[in-house]
Amino acid sequence: MRLSDLLSKAPETTAERVEGFLDDRELKWGKHKKIKVGKVFRNFHCKACDDQRTFESGDELYCLGLDKHTVSIDATLRCMACQSSVETWFLVASEDDISGFAPEVRIERYTENLRDRAERIGETRGQFADLVKRAQVAYDAGLGAGATVYLRWILESVTYEVARVAGIPTTGKNNGRVPFRDLLERVNEERRIIPQRFSSNGYKLFGELSEIIHGNSDEEEALKKFKPCLQLVLGVVEEVNRDNVFAKAIDELGWGSADIDEIAGGAS
Repeated sequence: MRLSDLLSKAPETTAERVEGFLDDRELKWGKHKKIKVGKVFRNFHCKACDDQRTFESGDELYCLGLDKHTVSIDATLRCMACQSSVETWFLVASEDDISGFAPEVRIERYTENLRDRAERIGETRGQFADLVKRAQVAYDAGLGAGATVYLRWILESVTYEVARVAGIPTTGKNNGRVPFRDLLERVNEERRIIPQRFSSNGYKLFGELSEIIHGNSDEEEALKKFKPCLQLVLGVVEEVNRDNVFAKAIDELGWGSADIDEIAGGAS
């Protein structure tokens, strides 16, 4: 396997044996070297093309030596259709000498600067897209608790926004905030923002996020929990977006509540 094949799989961290790329010579700390390891290919949603496109690197990548086991690699990728460019960075490590003939290496860290020119495939759009993106950036940087802060923020924001639109009070006596558990249950009763598969455990998700944020999980555990928690939070966002789509369609058709009840009754 060439190193470019491994880099194209980022952020996957499985170690793979690759062809030597440093000519059996240690790249000392702070020294740069151009390496020919094949082209890196990444798929993104190109904003200029407004479609999924493959972005490719040049024939040479820039490698910076850190120690005998680790190098930093920079790559500029451009859209094969419109030439829009983005930047990527990889921290590549090996248990053995990374300058060897066929080192076994892994990607320890991966970061991309898409500069509003591209988006990850399947990236969330809409009102909460920026918070999802910030959560992903924090996760990519190895900040489990920091990434989780954004997930809880999204869940709270969605709940309060739906409450506002639905006219559900968010304050109680003496203008104090309604406990979030009570608010989430009330909002879900009226608008069903929690996906049905875990609707009975909606508050448990908030509790899980809070435990991570308050230090009841170490960073390694927080990073392991990030992706499943992200999927559950995105499920809530999708439910809200779906509700908005239905509401818009109903408005465009000019249906009133009586019309909807009649249709629902006829379908039952």
